[in-house]
Amino acid sequence: MKFTKMHGCGNDYIYINCFEEAVEDPAALAVRLSDRHKGIGGDGVILICPSDVADGKMRIFNMDGSEGMMCGNGVRCVAKFLYDHGICRKTGMAVESKSGVKHCRVVEEGGKAAAVSVDMGPAELDPEKIPVKLDGGPVIGRTVEIAGGTHAITCVSMGNPHCVVFGGDPMALDLEAVGPKFEWDPLFPERVNTEFVEVLDSRTLSMRVWERGSGETMACGTGACAAAVAAVENGFCPMGEDITVKLRGGDLVIHYTKERVTMTGEAVEVFEGKIEV
Repeated sequence: MKFTKMHGCGNDYIYINCFEEAVEDPAALAVRLSDRHKGIGGDGVILICPSDVADGKMRIFNMDGSEGMMCGNGVRCVAKFLYDHGICRKTGMAVESKSGVKHCRVVEEGGKAAAVSVDMGPAELDPEKIPVKLDGGPVIGRTVEIAGGTHAITCVSMGNPHCVVFGGDPMALDLEAVGPKFEWDPLFPERVNTEFVEVLDSRTLSMRVWERGSGETMACGTGACAAAVAAVENGFCPMGEDITVKLRGGDLVIHYTKERVTMTGEAVEVFEGKIEV
């Protein structure tokens, strides 16, 4: 089976061109191939498939085999793959996902996609739709007992559920210890991605992320979007301005309005290869 290793800000996935390849058991394949010692290594597997409603379709499988709803870095890499491999040579294209169709704009350089912007649609703040088991309207800076302590949380869905926690330097956290406690807390019936964020200034955030099904990753596009939304809703950053989110693997630029969240960042092809399955 042929594959392409790609990353967006270090958020690396194994991409399989299902215009050409047939994948019978993607969940099991994701577990096997994502292993960084006995497989290719990655945060999961993304299938690039034909679509009846868009230029291409993505399916995301985390390293534990669970299927994801959306991956912001992944959708940018899918757009790059479609463009660079001649499947869709449009600088404006649509990519179908389990959380809907996302519209991407390719920034071309030397005949290839160097960066991609994606319209992630509106942020969802309704607790029932995130979902989070809290009543009383949007969960913005609300203090709750969670993960064995008291934390002020902001909950957002960007096609998948996010819990944002503001505090000091996230690099000082023992994320291996605290991350799973948030992911599996009963407040989140579908588990949750958790962003630990420090506000550096009114347009710059520093973030680490614990993703459900994958653990800590170098970057998370939907998580960066959720962090920017949470920063605006908590009054730390202005709405309608570019916000730079600094992740372990690089920077993403997020633009949040009530109508939509736009994310811009790199999309990089690392290598192509073949593996026996």
